[in-house]
Amino acid sequence: MSVLLEFSMSPLDKGESVGAYVARSLDIIDKSGIPYRLNPMGTVIEGEWDQVMAVVKACYVAMRRDCRRISCSIKIDAREGHADRLKAKVASVEERVGRKLKQ
Repeated sequence: MSVLLEFSMSPLDKGESVGAYVARSLDIIDKSGIPYRLNPMGTVIEGEWDQVMAVVKACYVAMRRDCRRISCSIKIDAREGHADRLKAKVASVEERVGRKLKQ
């Protein structure tokens, strides 16, 4: 079953600027080899259930090394029989609108 998982993870005990911690997570995501899209409020990753959960866990473990309080929001769309949904879902909406949209 293909899973799109959008998540946002950040420390709550490191002040206002947490970009360094977010960058650490994006390095893990990028090195995982699974498809992903970074957006201003989180990251969407695509893969099988165990793959995407392993990436989220790796990000958590890395952040937990030096953060005592972590916030994580996760949204999951699991759909059987479909793949490459990071691109396909956007393309479907653009087709309905009749033009390319900003991403």
